[in-house]
Amino acid sequence: MSRLLVLLCLLSALAAAGERPLELVTLQYPPYQYQDGAEVKGIAVDVVREAFRRMGRSVHVGVYPWGRSLAMAESGQADAVFTLYKTPEREARLDYSRQVLMPQEVSLFVLHDSPVRFDGRLSQLAGYRFGAVRAVSYGAVFDAAVRQGGIRIVEMAASGEQNLDKLLARRFDILVSNRLGAWDIIRRQHAEARVRELKPPVEQIPSYIAFARKPELAGMRDRFDAALETMKRDGSYGRLVSPAAP
Repeated sequence: MSRLLVLLCLLSALAAAGERPLELVTLQYPPYQYQDGAEVKGIAVDVVREAFRRMGRSVHVGVYPWGRSLAMAESGQADAVFTLYKTPEREARLDYSRQVLMPQEVSLFVLHDSPVRFDGRLSQLAGYRFGAVRAVSYGAVFDAAVRQGGIRIVEMAASGEQNLDKLLARRFDILVSNRLGAWDIIRRQHAEARVRELKPPVEQIPSYIAFARKPELAGMRDRFDAALETMKRDGSYGRLVSPAAP
């Protein structure tokens, strides 16, 4: 390695060391991201941290209620938010990664003794009561059915755990959730014998990281995309994500 290249690498490292950590926000959403004591863990957290490590940037990840996390990113109080679905309203205020951070599935869950059946058409569930988490998008298909009045949400919860508690208490008939996230909560609450998943999933949806629109973040989204794309090509992305596969 030439002396000039060594010097450039050293200057780059010193510059990175002097930069403040990027403030990333997310929600309690295991197994993707969750607070475990003083640490924030999860498969999405591992992927995000590795991408920024390759970019030479340190990050701090904070876990907040989802509505607050979105507001922090949209106002610029935070630098980026993950994992989120695309909606026109959010795309107007945030710079989404072009690379998919996490592919996800949205599924429906009912009590084991429920008579509800599902063949993939939300219209057949119009007479049932749904529970959801406040400020969470469940993808274009479900969100459109709610806006058009075909789906009736009667209970809003602050978290997935609270939403499951309400289903178990029969406050509503059908719980909508990210599939892996719901099963993580069901297992932790030892409710496997009381809840069943309706098939097929409502929708398969990509989720992303999105950056605040601040001058100092110019080019950050493109650098993140390049790092994540490299991770997918070299197999490191697959190794980080595979433990969560159902």
